[in-house]
Amino acid sequence: MGHFIEKLKDCSLIKNMDTATKESFLSLFHEEIWPKNTCILSHEKLSYHFYIILSGRIKMYQVDDINGKEVTLFLLTKCDVFDLYCLLDGHQHTVYYECLDKAQVIAAPMEDIRKWLNAHPENYKQILPYAGRQLRMLENFVSDITFADISTRLLQLLVRNINEQSQNLELINDLSNKEIANLIGSTRAVVNRHLQKLKQNGSIQFSRKNMEIKNLKTLINLMANKKKYNNY
Repeated sequence: MGHFIEKLKDCSLIKNMDTATKESFLSLFHEEIWPKNTCILSHEKLSYHFYIILSGRIKMYQVDDINGKEVTLFLLTKCDVFDLYCLLDGHQHTVYYECLDKAQVIAAPMEDIRKWLNAHPENYKQILPYAGRQLRMLENFVSDITFADISTRLLQLLVRNINEQSQNLELINDLSNKEIANLIGSTRAVVNRHLQKLKQNGSIQFSRKNMEIKNLKTLINLMANKKKYNNY
């Protein structure tokens, strides 16, 4: 229990709870290890279990039944939770999950979580900031794929995933071009073409399958110019 609390100290769902409340909540969970490339395709499994990520990256995505096109809605990592929608409304959620790394999660029966929240209703307010951030991210995603071209979407994705302190690209730095394409609603070939242009102008470089930012100022200027052009 103690190591759960320590690993989740930054989790918005529980960080404002007192120690006794955290222990009560986390006692509902058990730990699971999911190997890389594990896929969760069963909507029933998501309806009956609630998960919090301790380590690793898990993508939440949807696939078009007709053409097979895939789009990644969220790239979830440490302290993220799912499936919040099932918890709140009790209905099945038609999405899929895949582990991009070996993932360590804790899981609890959805019904147990609902009973605990009903017994401790004051803790519903812990859910709201996280749910609000997720809704805002979805809003930005819809806006981007509706109004921005592929080049702008790619630049925004890169800039959003740069650590402000270290200036290093994180979370997406070792993803394949296909996975990056899924994050911005594009294709692998188109993303590869735009990444090569950024490499040629010295903005990024590739090393051992990792993408590194070489000139953040150039990236930001390119993004600003693209947005300015798109507004005309």
